[in-house]
Amino acid sequence: MSVFVDLLAAARERIDVLVYAAVFLHEAYPRLNDLLRERAAEGCTVRIALGDADSENVRLRGQEEKFGHGIESRCRLALMHYRPLLGVPGIEVRTHGTTLYNSLYRADDQVLVHAHVWGVNAYGAPVWHLRRTRSGGMFDTYADSFHAVWETARAVEG
Repeated sequence: MSVFVDLLAAARERIDVLVYAAVFLHEAYPRLNDLLRERAAEGCTVRIALGDADSENVRLRGQEEKFGHGIESRCRLALMHYRPLLGVPGIEVRTHGTTLYNSLYRADDQVLVHAHVWGVNAYGAPVWHLRRTRSGGMFDTYADSFHAVWETARAVEG
């Protein structure tokens, strides 16, 4: 868990999170919202994109992972965890209904890519730590992916 928290805590300019739920973050680090508020207060842009619990792609993921409605429930729980951040300057929370091939946890020029594996629950899939070393590399591919999903996502209303 400390890799995720350490990465987010080190961010100075940008934090982008693209997940369906990732409730493990709040469960393992109850101060997560405080950390995100602190980063935003120091000028860091924070964007959180959560899975839309009512979307067809989230429902399908639950079937594929043999998790049933658990993933939909976890999306709702994740939104409950992030809801206190609504209206905080510098923090925006949206929901998306895209097919999620990877969960992304970006802090400035580093990103943790949680690669999803068909039929495997997220906790059983690998996580890669990428750093931007040049323009147009793998890091930018994932950053562009986040941006594309972000543009389709709906803002969460308070």
